[in-house]
Amino acid sequence: MKLLIVEDNAPMRQVTRRMVADLAECISEASDGDEVLRIYAEERPDWVLMDIEMARMNGIAATRQLLEAFPEARVVIVTNYNDEPLREAARRAGACGYVLKENLIDVRRLLQSAS
Repeated sequence: MKLLIVEDNAPMRQVTRRMVADLAECISEASDGDEVLRIYAEERPDWVLMDIEMARMNGIAATRQLLEAFPEARVVIVTNYNDEPLREAARRAGACGYVLKENLIDVRRLLQSAS
């Protein structure tokens, strides 16, 4: 499995990477949503683990743009925000999952069940 972690906080990217490292043969990283299209086009990951709050382009907008360009992309939002309007915005943007950072084990479960 190939993964792309999109997270502006480098320590959080590393925590996420450690949590899923044994599930993936290749893990790429991006520090902002504006990098997603380029990296996805080059590497075609099986899953994108996307933060919401980032500096240049937030995860909802990046998810929307990614899925417009690559409808086959699978995006899981990984965020600190346990907020129903954000969950709904993520669903409308095309995300197929929404996981809180405090429950990263749920990312593992989702990836394991999908493979």
